[in-house]
Amino acid sequence: MHTSVKRVFASKSSKKSSTQTTISRFFTSASDQSQPIDQPGINFQDRRHGGRGKKKLRDGGMSSEKRPKLSHNVEEERDECMVTPSTLDKMVSPRASVSHATLTRLKDFSCPGNSESRVSDQGIKMEVEPSDSGKTKTSAMHQHDTIMENSSSELVEEFREEPIKIKQFAKNTVIRKSSEEPGIPNRRTKTIYTPLEEQYMEIKKQHVDTVLCVECGYKYRFFGEDAEIAAKELNITCHLDHNFMTASIPTHRLFVHVRRLVSQGYKVGVVKQTETSAIKASSTNKSSLFTRQLHALYTKSTLVGEDVNPLLKLGDLEQAEDVVQDSGNNYLMCVSESFDKQSKELTVGMVVVQPSIGDVMVDCFKDNVAHSELESRVLKIQPVEILVPSDLSETTERLLRNIALSSVQADDRIRIEKRESTMFEYPTAMGIIKDFYRDTPHQAVENQGKGSYSLCMGLESPIVCCLGPVIQYLAEFKLDKILMCSSSFKRLSSDADHMLLNAATMKNLEILCNQTTGSVKGSLLWVLDHTQTPFGKRLLRKWVSQPLKSVIDIQARQEAVAEILSSESSVLPSLQSLLTRLPDLERGLCSIYHKKCSTQEFYLITSTLSRLSTELQALMPAIQTQLSSALLKNLLLDTPQLLSPAHNFLKVLDEKAAKTGNKTEMFVDLTDFPVIQKRKEEIQSVLSDIMEHRREVRLVLKNPSLDYTTVSGQQFLIEVKNSMSSIVPSDWVKINSTKVVGRYHTPFIVEKHRRLQQLREQLVIDCNHEWISFLHLLSFLSCRLFGDHYYILRKAVCHLATMDCLFSLAQVAKENNYCRPEFLEDKSQILITAGKHPVITSLMGDQDQYVPNDTHLQGDGKRAMIITGPNMGGKSSYIRQVALVTIMAQLGSFVPAREASVGIVDGIYVRRKKVIQVWDDMRNGCI
Repeated sequence: MHTSVKRVFASKSSKKSSTQTTISRFFTSASDQSQPIDQPGINFQDRRHGGRGKKKLRDGGMSSEKRPKLSHNVEEERDECMVTPSTLDKMVSPRASVSHATLTRLKDFSCPGNSESRVSDQGIKMEVEPSDSGKTKTSAMHQHDTIMENSSSELVEEFREEPIKIKQFAKNTVIRKSSEEPGIPNRRTKTIYTPLEEQYMEIKKQHVDTVLCVECGYKYRFFGEDAEIAAKELNITCHLDHNFMTASIPTHRLFVHVRRLVSQGYKVGVVKQTETSAIKASSTNKSSLFTRQLHALYTKSTLVGEDVNPLLKLGDLEQAEDVVQDSGNNYLMCVSESFDKQSKELTVGMVVVQPSIGDVMVDCFKDNVAHSELESRVLKIQPVEILVPSDLSETTERLLRNIALSSVQADDRIRIEKRESTMFEYPTAMGIIKDFYRDTPHQAVENQGKGSYSLCMGLESPIVCCLGPVIQYLAEFKLDKILMCSSSFKRLSSDADHMLLNAATMKNLEILCNQTTGSVKGSLLWVLDHTQTPFGKRLLRKWVSQPLKSVIDIQARQEAVAEILSSESSVLPSLQSLLTRLPDLERGLCSIYHKKCSTQEFYLITSTLSRLSTELQALMPAIQTQLSSALLKNLLLDTPQLLSPAHNFLKVLDEKAAKTGNKTEMFVDLTDFPVIQKRKEEIQSVLSDIMEHRREVRLVLKNPSLDYTTVSGQQFLIEVKNSMSSIVPSDWVKINSTKVVGRYHTPFIVEKHRRLQQLREQLVIDCNHEWISFLHLLSFLSCRLFGDHYYILRKAVCHLATMDCLFSLAQVAKENNYCRPEFLEDKSQILITAGKHPVITSLMGDQDQYVPNDTHLQGDGKRAMIITGPNMGGKSSYIRQVALVTIMAQLGSFVPAREASVGIVDGIYVRRKKVIQVWDDMRNGCI
């Protein structure tokens, strides 16, 4: 009977075809089971919100939750292959024997039977565990043979009473292929996970809600559910490797795939190796795994850094713009609300930050039950990410969710991040703010931080409750520095300075986007936007959504536009040509401020600012004499002085090294960088020793003219003809060879070359640290921190953005033959002669079919108009026309009319009932 039991296993391994069929049937049936199968591993599905990005394998495969693993808890299947006692005798082979390896494979297997058999199995399992006491293999085998003699009769009786399930044995056979497979512990580490998987799991525990990209040599890998998400969103292959599903991407395409994942609403983390191969080879733990740590985190509003904004070619700005620039505004909005039960008033606090360009806005307002004020601000700002407390009211949460899902495309939807409600409490938030402005590394910033803290103390409590969580959230991405200067905080909206445009008005008038597709085309912004720079485009968006109420400011813009249209000076065309093909200076400055820029981006931004300063300085005499607009003269005369610090940034940099990204040759004068200077001296010393060693090599080979050669990156090779190989010393190491020559390293060169590689890799590490320190300090001739330079340079870029917007308004007026509206501050009137709808006119193009209309509304005369007419007759278009012309006039633009005279309008209100949409009318040919 003992022999019969052993022959069952031997026969099973000899019949591959039946085993293969059983394995496929096992996977097919397992995928159909309703109950999950136990497997060793981790499952993060419950920790992530909604199980998003879950990818199912095709062709009869299974998801990661249902992959079969070796376990004694596997559920019985109804249609599994059965072996009866009659077929058991046929499978018996007299030559089979039960080996120690076979018994080890069966130690976790349990057959159905009575309790006694289970106890016997457990006893066998305990005995076959590897012993730590150092017993010899002979004694271990003797112990196993004794166990089998005592239990063989019980096992065979059990096999004859209960049919054997071939599928379980077949599964063991497959898993036997690798000791690292699930269910079989690694003999060295005593665990079922590989060292890399354990390292990933350790990092994943700290960032459960993050999709991790782990650097592994020349590629980045995803594991587990992250791999399934990456396979779904990036359209790449996902496969099973050891215990986890895995997918990979090349390192040079990291920025593309990170942006794709972020656009779908995921938080993405980049895990990088912190050790290099040469340095690790010389360390005491050279056989261990490379150390890795989280390098950066990215979401929709925090796409700042070299990994996501690489500059491909310095000379090709068009290609660089496609990579560096982002379309739209990447605003992060934080919302908190408090309800006063006594007065029954809802107060909403709001902090809006754009970390990529440095905009910070705050607001506090009373809202009604319908949250119309909150809705209008969300639609006006159009954030890509919103922070809310976990105990947010149901009404507010429903509103934000509806706005987030209103976008047609998934990558345009708002990402909503819920944080702990305790972080939004006033004492906790105030503690975070106090610690943030107190813990500053430098004295200049510390003085600024004290002033910022005093300014924060004057903010309303709902704003403070938002500012604390924003500081904590941005600190996770190392972007909280943008909040250091609270004096730059702006109020989001002011009824005294800007026209009121609520949510219904913004949507129905299609100010920023059309209602049909949600795109910019077909909106008022689309008509007016002829800007040439990214920072000018962002500023014009603010102008359109916030028309002015000050007659002085409106007329200043009108005068500037009028002079651009009528002036014959050569200054304005030269200025307009300067604005063409500019990189995103605003975003680049902020990237430098966050210490997250590459050397190419730094050189591009600083060299562009320096060039603009020089060329504008050359135009100063013509600006003073040929321009009459006060706004234009103030902008252009101040800008060169504001850009002057950019000249100092280029004096310490090597242009060629900066363009190529070579940080080891980045700095011209190493006096301020002693670490780099010392490392280069050590490298030069090793190189000198290697070159001196060349004399000995020449004497050995009797070749006075011999010199080192480099082949395929291998340096200091000694070439010897194969016919002369007999004179080569035996201790020389042969690196490679051809049919003619052989190439060698002497033991001295081997040692020195290894040392040289270590020093070069250490130099790269040192240069990276010094580069970050350089960006952090940036003390030049003016002996000031870059934090001070940042706000000065950013003000200059804002001046250039204003110029770009004025040129855009002038171009629209010239192309469409717009007129300059007249403003009467002391009168309430809207007088429009031969007015046209700006959007419909632009959509029609050259087809002059739109009939002009007149409007006469006066405060002391005709104060209202009733519009009647047939369906699809243009009533809504006429009403919208009057509103859009008024908005255009108050933002400083010319208007589509023969003549216009308007007073200051405080706000425009539109009923909430759905109206006929201009875009639908044009698409259906109804206008």
